[in-house]
Amino acid sequence: MRDDLVSLRLLAVSAAAQDREILRQGSNLVSVPVDVVEAANVGQAVDCLRKSDVDLILLDSTLPDAEKTSVIEVAHALAKPPFVILLVGVGGTMIKGADAVVAKPRNSDEAQRLVERSMRVRVPSRVLIVDDSSTMRTIVRKILAASKFPLEIVEVSEGAAALDMVRNGGVDVVFLDYNMPGLDGLATLKELKRMHPALEVVLISSTDDKVIAERAVEVGAAAFLRKPFYPADIDAVLRAYYGLAPLT
Repeated sequence: MRDDLVSLRLLAVSAAAQDREILRQGSNLVSVPVDVVEAANVGQAVDCLRKSDVDLILLDSTLPDAEKTSVIEVAHALAKPPFVILLVGVGGTMIKGADAVVAKPRNSDEAQRLVERSMRVRVPSRVLIVDDSSTMRTIVRKILAASKFPLEIVEVSEGAAALDMVRNGGVDVVFLDYNMPGLDGLATLKELKRMHPALEVVLISSTDDKVIAERAVEVGAAAFLRKPFYPADIDAVLRAYYGLAPLT
């Protein structure tokens, strides 16, 4: 992930002044300047969205469902849609449409950690596709390009080239084909994890083989995806990478 985020504009939407204050306090603790705008209701939130750019919305799940839905619909209709995170607390309700869901922070320290995780979704992550088939690399690239997360996509055709690229740094997530000539997917995965234990590696295969999937996880894969996969599958992997739970 690139480290060139200069500032972040955050919209905190909650009827509870205390919850908004916790989010503001937590935002003040992060290293990057965060401009926090507070909205106590849907009218204030929509007015803010229509008047200025917003990077991130933290939306209280205890608001009425109609209000939450209105905020999400307006946000997603913008030319530059902000990332919408639903904050789930006691008495809150889940709705569809939010980009992720997390537990509502109970204090400024939890809010700080939440904002630090969340702000990463506004900075492009570099994703490496490793597959010996140029056709499959094109297909995977198109699926990745449809993701709601900002991605810089690069590709190589073999495991050895993937190792060289990761060794030189600058790769955040790897989508690695299992069945390749020479250094196969599992062998490449083992070496990638040896070099960079924290690297997010997703093993992909055209065969839905539970043994391969289990072995991949044992070696250190973050996930196993069977081809073909879809933008929702990619987004689920990236939510885990960013520390944001997927909606269920």
